Amino acid sequence: MDACAHEVRPSHVDHASLRQAFGCFATGVTVITTLGDWDAPVGITINSFSSVSLDPPLILWSLSLRAPSSGAFQRHDGFAVNVMSDDAKHVVERFARPSPDKFRDLAWTSGFMGVPLLNDVVATFECRTESRIPKGDHEIYIGRVERFSSTERRPLVFHRGSFRTLGEAL
Repeated sequence: MDACAHEVRPSHVDHASLRQAFGCFATGVTVITTLGDWDAPVGITINSFSSVSLDPPLILWSLSLRAPSSGAFQRHDGFAVNVMSDDAKHVVERFARPSPDKFRDLAWTSGFMGVPLLNDVVATFECRTESRIPKGDHEIYIGRVERFSSTERRPLVFHRGSFRTLGEAL
């Protein structure tokens, strides 16, 4: 196995190599949703989701400060984490790209504080924003889980820049 070491120096970070190294960590894939202006549904694909605490029930995720939807997440006090299933790659790709109406022709329901809940997901966490912490080029969101649900569906996984599925049945 080939390895390539990179030293991080304050004056220069090789962003492409760092991103590639971050990609070695396999993650689940989520679509985070909220309401924007005029209560229009807003969503973005995120793989930075993590649990924080069971008591109280807290989660976190991060959003680029340059994301077109960042204002909507900053203005609305609620959001939902939709953990995507392995047959929802087309939905994940839709929410990964800028688009004026990502919800067009997409089935969803209204959840806690009116935030959109996507159908056919592995799990959903409906949250109230507890805090936002700007760090670097992202803002970290910590949310209190108000409601949640889960299914037996198989999750979609992201690893080394590609979507993957789990190899064995759950």
